[in-house]
Amino acid sequence: QVQLVESGGGLVQAGDFLTLSCAASGRTLRTNVMAWFRQAPGKEREFVANIAWNLGNRYYADSVKGRFTISRDTAKNTMYLQMNSLKPEDTAVYYCALKLTALTSTHPRQYDYWGQGTPVTVSS
Repeated sequence: QVQLVESGGGLVQAGDFLTLSCAASGRTLRTNVMAWFRQAPGKEREFVANIAWNLGNRYYADSVKGRFTISRDTAKNTMYLQMNSLKPEDTAVYYCALKLTALTSTHPRQYDYWGQGTPVTVSS
């Protein structure tokens, strides 16, 4: 089993920045991909960014490209999401996810483990 715990969410103003963290514990040796998703009220969960755990390849949703940066610290089993120039439309609960199998994916159903989520609210 793998446990994922997000932190770092909060209430900010448009244009501000936040850094989210996701700490992984348990049987993490088989980690292949980690990702951030978000879900706004009344909307489906959407892909934000992912990172290949060993090689570090990154992929972003168009809506956050150039503003958000995903990274990881393999020694700490922790993934990060640096979010700059936040907009009200970034308001959502942000979830981290872990995929055991190779090949990155933007589809939530491809991920095996999920955190509990951390809320981000961006006021205008």
